[in-house]
Amino acid sequence: MSPLRLRGLSVLWLCLVLLPTAHAQKRTLPVDTAITSTDRVTVKGEEVPYRVTTGTQPVYGDDDTVNAALHYTYYERTDVDDRSRRPIVVSFNGGPGSGSLWMHLGYTSPKHLTISSEGYPVQPYGVEDNPHSIIDVADIVYVNPVNTGFSRVVDDEVDEEEYFGVNADVEYLADWIDTFVSRQERWPSPKYLIGESYGTTRVSGLAGELQNRHWMYLNGVILVSPTGLGMEPAGPSPRSEALKLPYYAATAWYHEQLPQDLQSRDLTDLLAEVEDYTVEEYIPALTRGGFIADDRRQEVAQQVARYAGLSEQFVLDHNLAVPASAYWKELLQDEGHTVGRLDSRYKGLDVKNAGDRYDYPAELTSWNHAFAPAINHYLRSELGFETDLKYNVFGSVYPWDDENNDTGEHLRQAMAQNPYLHVMVQSGYYDGATDYFSAKYVMWQLGSRSHLRDRLRFEGYRSGHMMYLREEDLATSNQHIREFIQESIPEAGMPAKY
Repeated sequence: MSPLRLRGLSVLWLCLVLLPTAHAQKRTLPVDTAITSTDRVTVKGEEVPYRVTTGTQPVYGDDDTVNAALHYTYYERTDVDDRSRRPIVVSFNGGPGSGSLWMHLGYTSPKHLTISSEGYPVQPYGVEDNPHSIIDVADIVYVNPVNTGFSRVVDDEVDEEEYFGVNADVEYLADWIDTFVSRQERWPSPKYLIGESYGTTRVSGLAGELQNRHWMYLNGVILVSPTGLGMEPAGPSPRSEALKLPYYAATAWYHEQLPQDLQSRDLTDLLAEVEDYTVEEYIPALTRGGFIADDRRQEVAQQVARYAGLSEQFVLDHNLAVPASAYWKELLQDEGHTVGRLDSRYKGLDVKNAGDRYDYPAELTSWNHAFAPAINHYLRSELGFETDLKYNVFGSVYPWDDENNDTGEHLRQAMAQNPYLHVMVQSGYYDGATDYFSAKYVMWQLGSRSHLRDRLRFEGYRSGHMMYLREEDLATSNQHIREFIQESIPEAGMPAKY
């Protein structure tokens, strides 16, 4: 190669090196923005005007720098003169990596996704007015924690895993709520938290965190399909196999798998009997383990099989305590179907009829089918939130730190310290993940002192984990929230004391 040619290549190489380097462009989230519009909805025959704001609000680190941004959607009634008496509800879903779309477009907001009356997807996808929304009695903000919905960590120096844990989650969300309430000038307002599934763990912890570290006292906490809240009572743990028998009975009743004398009874009447049997006979029998007398073992297997729609041998093969995963596969196996985990009304179809668990959750597949297009269309096209980010229906929040989960105890302490604070539990009878009887059991532990019982309320519904997807229960469950809010606001001047 000639010296001239070599020099030419060297100059070209030097020019390329000295050219400004193009920085890689990332999909980003604005950390502090708000897009506002107005609308109206008719609720219980009354036209309610409201303002809806969708946007982001920063999450601040210990040094008060912005580390992350949470996406939220906020609905506020506009024909209200005095907001000091106007309740505000902060709404979370669960997961812990689930976006807030479920209760946003499924439950309490002025908009509701288009689905069938039993909750199945239909086309065209989209949203419609929700005539059962609680916007008539309360303003509502739906919050997406880090990595759910559009919410993201925005500081590359921050490890996103710092947000992924029971206590870390509660701590930063309490600070975010403090900022939101301050920005919206809602400190005088009655305040409520509502959470679903893992969101019940979240709001239980938040009740204590807000009260003890932010001096923000709540009027109410609503637990929709609650978890065990980290509670360790003297009896069986919440959501244990022993406590699932009433849920098994409900599911078998729905699918007409019970003996005729049980099948012909009203569901709630039957469940009361199964609940009593579970507490009075079934759990005591299980405590004896392998030392239970043979005739007593056979007697319990026969009764459990009757209530659960199973064979006695199947119950005996599982040492009298049938795991839920086995139940979802076994109940309709003769028909070639599985039943859903979060809502056992839904049927699935596995590759093989054999096996000890289903191939996929039939109910969740159905829900994703309707919710994902609805939330993306609504936020982007109707509310005008422009971003190239993916809306994380389920975002990665792992590894999640479950250590030191005392959220149930924090809620109990908050109730003890705050005579204004009321709690309502809402559960679907066909929920096999956070079953309704375990939810009752959790409530009993929260109310371990009789002084708290009159501030605890339980409501059950003939549906599953998201009871509001069934049209009849959408109306009833929202009405229960409406009543709960109205009943938990004290009269003006009423002191908070025992």
